Amino acid sequence: MAGGYDRATVERTLPAVFDPDAAYGMKNEQAPDADMPKAQTDKKKGSSFPAHLADVRRGWDTADLTLDEKRSIVMRYGLDWTYEEIGGLFEVHKSTVQRRAERGVGKLAAHLNGDKYIDGYDQLEDEAA
Repeated sequence: MAGGYDRATVERTLPAVFDPDAAYGMKNEQAPDADMPKAQTDKKKGSSFPAHLADVRRGWDTADLTLDEKRSIVMRYGLDWTYEEIGGLFEVHKSTVQRRAERGVGKLAAHLNGDKYIDGYDQLEDEAA
């Protein structure tokens, strides 16, 4: 898998992971009509979105995410629910859902980079031992 994935890139790509039409690209409502003349394009400056989408989709299947993290990510990024709505469904506080989603995104980004995910809680436990 490709390196250089940060949390922001993964978060921008996640909504498209759960959208079956995303493979065709996101629709740009501001784009000119298809029958309008076009200027020559520079292929070197093309979008890396399709590669990111493929990597994040593969990472979704292979990363070590818990069921709670997967649920939080799907509902937050796939369904665009708020943390409050998700927390109400699972009868937990919104901060719990937010922590699960953030941890899942962090694990996914680390997995895509070939790194081990380390969060603040793991570091605190290691320092206490």
